[in-house]
Amino acid sequence: MSSPSPRASRTDAVANRARILAVAGEAFAASSGASMTAIAKRAGVGVGTLYRHFPTREALIMELYHQEIQKVIDLAYEFAADLPPLEALRRWLEEVARYGKLKYGLSDVIHAATDGGHDDPNYGPFLSAIDALLDAGAATQELKADLDPQDVLLQLGALWRIPPGDGAAARTARLLDLIIDGLRTRPSHT
Repeated sequence: MSSPSPRASRTDAVANRARILAVAGEAFAASSGASMTAIAKRAGVGVGTLYRHFPTREALIMELYHQEIQKVIDLAYEFAADLPPLEALRRWLEEVARYGKLKYGLSDVIHAATDGGHDDPNYGPFLSAIDALLDAGAATQELKADLDPQDVLLQLGALWRIPPGDGAAARTARLLDLIIDGLRTRPSHT
């Protein structure tokens, strides 16, 4: 019997890594206390395989964080290019809220690993994504022209502080309405 080719081994490793990340995302969104053993079992890999890819729980959380936030950043530009500004902003904020389900409960690990966000390589790109959406809305005069992306980011922080469970979706929708309403231009009332 011949041993598997190096290419097959690399393909398996890539598939295992992707499966681990997918399962970990679901597991951490459901419970920040999900164990590495439970994640390995749900991913259909041995614990040793999981630890070869992610030597610590923090390493797994940070890789998942970087992967998920990059998806959110990329969507801002896609939505800004393909949708009317207010719809693009709303759809993107919904994705930020979805991402918030993952971040809820893991924020302590993420903040510790990024020095409270100061050493986060995603910070600048995330602000740029917000700015792209704000600029599109300002160009159509649907959003205020003088909005600071850092101020908007502070507002968005509320989305990943919503505890999961009953009422979370309704609370998210209400907060999104409040955030968007605060960003919109208003006709002057004289």
